[in-house]
Amino acid sequence: MNNFFDMKMLSCGKNEAFARSAVATFALCCSPTLEEINDLKTAVSEAVTNAVVHAYSEAGGIIELLAEVDEEARTITVSVTDFGCGIANVEEAKEPFYTTRPDDERSGMGFTIIETFTDEMTVRSKIGEGTTVTMKKVFR
Repeated sequence: MNNFFDMKMLSCGKNEAFARSAVATFALCCSPTLEEINDLKTAVSEAVTNAVVHAYSEAGGIIELLAEVDEEARTITVSVTDFGCGIANVEEAKEPFYTTRPDDERSGMGFTIIETFTDEMTVRSKIGEGTTVTMKKVFR
């Protein structure tokens, strides 16, 4: 059986650093390089930040973080789920520079960054029910 953890946290900017640190620490059993850990932290940070910024119109939403390591295969799979507004067009949202908040200074590069720093990424979303971003990182 693979080791895993599942936790819920408040959708707020302060928890982004906590999420990325928790996942990075959990992945240490796979003996990643420093570069691989930094890549993983960046990807988790982007997924959690997307949930904080885009999922909920008001404070108080929940983000669920699920991580599973396969030590034999030296992989970690991380899912970040929100229960917010959902994404109308996932393929459009994955395009570089796309943003639902053009009034904000954010770059619209979240999904592009996640895809760059992980080996696999999927996004499942349903309007009014939320979004799950699942990413897999292989430690070479």
